Amino acid sequence: MVDLLPSNEPIFMNIKSYKGNYHIHFTDCFLSSLKSEAKTGDIFLIDENVLHLYRKQFSYYEKSNTIICLPSGEKTKSFDAARKLILDLMELGFKRNHRLIAVGGGIVQDAVAFVASILFRGVEWIFVPTTLLAQGDSCIGSKTSVNFDNYKNLLGGFYPPSNIYIDAAFLDTLSDHEIRSGLGEMLHFFMIGGRSDFELFRDTFHHCFDDKNAIKKLTERSLEIKKEMIERDEFDEGPRKVFNYGHTFGHALEGITNYQIPHGIAVSYGMDMANKVSVYLGLLEENIALESRKLLSQVWGNTVFPKIDTKEYLNLLSKDKKNVGSKLNLILTSGWGNMFMQEVIPDEGFSELVNQILNFYYSNNN
Repeated sequence: MVDLLPSNEPIFMNIKSYKGNYHIHFTDCFLSSLKSEAKTGDIFLIDENVLHLYRKQFSYYEKSNTIICLPSGEKTKSFDAARKLILDLMELGFKRNHRLIAVGGGIVQDAVAFVASILFRGVEWIFVPTTLLAQGDSCIGSKTSVNFDNYKNLLGGFYPPSNIYIDAAFLDTLSDHEIRSGLGEMLHFFMIGGRSDFELFRDTFHHCFDDKNAIKKLTERSLEIKKEMIERDEFDEGPRKVFNYGHTFGHALEGITNYQIPHGIAVSYGMDMANKVSVYLGLLEENIALESRKLLSQVWGNTVFPKIDTKEYLNLLSKDKKNVGSKLNLILTSGWGNMFMQEVIPDEGFSELVNQILNFYYSNNN
């Protein structure tokens, strides 16, 4: 069990938003940081696994604040779950001047941000991300989303927290796969950042499994790259769309494997697929795709890649919400730091390329 004790002063990063600036605090003890901030009436919403691991540490707040335990898994970020959560908050006497303090990964973030955005036409919320994927990516960007019936992320908007507390001590309880997933998601920012960022990630990656300072270094740079883009395009209307690099292919991999491949690892496969398609279309030099694959394959690690039906996979690709008509809207690349959206016709040649790539992953990971 990690003992979260106070240490150094936090480092601050400010993010500009339509709601005003919000703040990231890099801290060695978020509990110490929150002690001076938590007010009477604030309610903690904590992922059940996190609460189980850190029950002793959170007992301090049970004396003065209510703690709601949120179930782990997708059901927590559904419209029905949001409705129940609002009713629970009302029964607890939650008022417009009170705040929600979310502690967990991306699912908890989505659920609490959505509720905060609609309750009393908007209440303040604070986020303590406990996964590497949330710490290095989703904690900033303002997006909120919940599932509705069988439609994923159908409802939502843009509603950032007022403060974010990032404590690397939470990463001690994550599995190797979860760390790789977080690094895989962060890597797409470094690819978008340019060659020097790609090389920084490449040279730091192996240290991340035994050195928290290495993870912190990549986390801070990942957020810096994302910050620059979201401040230019907070509502995802233009240049921010390049952040979908690797995600169209990756989301289809998640869906077809019933989420057996973690999100960030699926995105890292998706980046490789986007690179190979870019080579196929004459947009990217083969040597850059191969150099990138050397690093991407390190993120994959010992991931077991299943045998995938190519036709079924292509069918999932065709249903991506970014598509127009029968064409695929993909984020492709001409090199590190040069990503762009391009319409691609999924013709016979494209289908055969995707088939070859999927078979390559299967044969090289089994």
